[in-house]
Amino acid sequence: MDYRHTMKGRRALSAVAITAGLLLTVAGCGGGGDGKSDKGASSASAPAKGGSGGGKTEAKTPEANTVLAEVKGENGLTLAITSAKRDGGGFVTVEGTVTNNTSDIWIADTWRGDERELSKNGSSVAGASLIDQNGKKKYLVLRDTSGRCLCTKFTGVVKQGQTAEWFAQFPAPPEGTKNVDFQVGAMPPASIEISEG
Repeated sequence: MDYRHTMKGRRALSAVAITAGLLLTVAGCGGGGDGKSDKGASSASAPAKGGSGGGKTEAKTPEANTVLAEVKGENGLTLAITSAKRDGGGFVTVEGTVTNNTSDIWIADTWRGDERELSKNGSSVAGASLIDQNGKKKYLVLRDTSGRCLCTKFTGVVKQGQTAEWFAQFPAPPEGTKNVDFQVGAMPPASIEISEG
């Protein structure tokens, strides 16, 4: 076998390994009841996972998360970011909460983004981005091969006074980049520092 065929085989093997890794990542972010995906509405004092249509909620013990950033906007919504970790797989996972302090229910349809492909994500955090001001780059939420975001898809509404958890995964900025701005919908940018996972 010549050098060209050897390199072709190695490239194919690398592609399979990367694809398998991404599929495991997507599967790990899937809804297995671990509280990391498809987070819905919950009470302000105890985060909970919402059922379809915002019906039943299951209470969880609140964790003592450090708030990296908090911004207010969109008629009384409060966005808090509790974690921004760089993972070994070449991506950054950002997690936080959104609290509805408006006078009505809130649906995350304005957070899914403007791209036509993102409309299949429904009410989600698919339109979020990380902005590296120094590197002058914008990082969009990662998607699977079907175009679904690797982020929270809200299954119901967030009622007045309630809090919902969310997460979103992005391609990782270069190793030396620690400070970025998180932006979603019409919310003001939130400056956060990426920690090593």
